Amino acid sequence: MEAVSAQGLQRIYKGFRARSAVVALRGLDLTVERGRVFGLLGPNGSGKTTTILLLLGLLRPTAGSATVLGRAAGHKETRRRTGFLPEETYLYEFLTGEETLDFVGRLFKIPRAERRRRTDELLERTGMWDARKRRLGTYSKGMARRIGLAQALIAQPELLILDEPTSGLDPVGNREVKDLLREVAAEGATVLLSSHLLADVADVCDEIAILHRGRKILAGRVEDLLKDARRLVWETDAVDGAQRARIEARLKEEGVALHGVGRPSTSLEALFLEVLEKDRADAPPA
Repeated sequence: MEAVSAQGLQRIYKGFRARSAVVALRGLDLTVERGRVFGLLGPNGSGKTTTILLLLGLLRPTAGSATVLGRAAGHKETRRRTGFLPEETYLYEFLTGEETLDFVGRLFKIPRAERRRRTDELLERTGMWDARKRRLGTYSKGMARRIGLAQALIAQPELLILDEPTSGLDPVGNREVKDLLREVAAEGATVLLSSHLLADVADVCDEIAILHRGRKILAGRVEDLLKDARRLVWETDAVDGAQRARIEARLKEEGVALHGVGRPSTSLEALFLEVLEKDRADAPPA
């Protein structure tokens, strides 16, 4: 059974005049398999957030239907089994991080001892243990996003829906959150996230759907979509100049067009994290 299934979802926001109505979503068909990390990708205004609100039951579709965890979107039982992180982190600023997770746990009627265990675990997993006693009003945006993610996970949801989850995070926090999402999926939950950050989606998602002007224009497995069937890449150890000349000459003899030769590169994120880790290792003991 799919975690999420939508057929012909449409949403029109009506204006004061008929001509001012906005079609935010146009006949969306969507399937998200259980245990997958699925990304909704698109520029601002493409319909990502509208799709999420429809799946949560916070908006009603103008046309079409959707099921979430086997029930109609917005069903009470479905909401209990779903964790949600909105694009903006709306939390009580006078509570500490620790108190926030305990408060949300009480809303889900989680027993006290279990709330305590889950709270401590999530503070560790989201990198917020050292800031657990600080009030949320003193948190940076990135710290608030981490606590927001932790509260979305407190009830151990079967489906985790995240709107721009890495917004406001520095590169280290970004990587930690992406690793956590992969762990959550490996533990059996389904993750549906929206983002306009291409690198984040490519790093963490199994499948994606690209939305534009309210329409799905492309969907599939990330690894399949990124393959370029028009080219073939060989990877070898480094060779000297003479070897390279002979290889290139042989390719020319075989009628193979050589478009370029160069050394492989890493991503900026990987380089940044590698440099930080090396600096930590080289630093003298405090």
